[in-house]
Amino acid sequence: MGGELGSLVASLLEAEPWVGSLIGIDVDPPRRRLRRAEFHRIEPSNRERIVDVVSAFDPHVLIHLAVWEPDARAGTALARRFTGEATNESAPADPTSEYGRMLADVERAANAVAARIGVPAGAIRLAPVLGPHVPSPLGRLLRQPVVPFSALADPPFAVIRETDAAHAFVAAAQRRLAEPVNVVAPGAVTGLQAILRGKRIPLPLVGPEWAIARRISHIIGAPVPDHVMEVIHRGRLADGSRVKELLGITPTTSTPEVIDRLFAWESVVRITKTTQAVA
Repeated sequence: MGGELGSLVASLLEAEPWVGSLIGIDVDPPRRRLRRAEFHRIEPSNRERIVDVVSAFDPHVLIHLAVWEPDARAGTALARRFTGEATNESAPADPTSEYGRMLADVERAANAVAARIGVPAGAIRLAPVLGPHVPSPLGRLLRQPVVPFSALADPPFAVIRETDAAHAFVAAAQRRLAEPVNVVAPGAVTGLQAILRGKRIPLPLVGPEWAIARRISHIIGAPVPDHVMEVIHRGRLADGSRVKELLGITPTTSTPEVIDRLFAWESVVRITKTTQAVA
């Protein structure tokens, strides 16, 4: 409930007539004004207090919205090898980065607990979530003045707008989703196409040049973790055709539009102090 996406989901849930009491747990406070939700600021390592709060509330629906990742926080999207074709929910998970393995482990653990206690468990497999205020290593990288891309392979990838992702979580909670579903914006772009749409300077790189570029990018505040490198070198596509069937909604913003919206966000404007002579 504390990040941009979590706060957005909480505000949408508050407006739903089927939602009664609502509590949230996070290490960061909500970024939106919430009228009915009760917020508990708890460190992720404080398992005992988390268990106490959840047990006392006795929820009918539990939403685990985010997983800590290197250099960002994002929803459950399995990092996969690019195959040239969009994969559907039945394809076996084959994560190739540490973050991808973390997400796969979380999904397996949730399914195991759900099976043990006899409740449904669904997984929202999000494309990379991008938005003006969403902390995303991919978004930070694309907004740099000079953006590297693979000179040897420029595969396509898809993303999802934060509002579409939030509506997916609300719909999954309402419908008691009991299986995985891919939530991905229609369309795709390559790294170079995204750079050109943002009017950034493209920097083609090969081989060892990437190590230097990643180090420089980290220094200037836009680290490039392994799973973002996979997007750049292998792409990331998914078949989102079942989202209407399972959630009753469809993303409203295409991948190119999400990219354009990312770049439409104003950069930091430095305001200098000015003085006027008074006669």
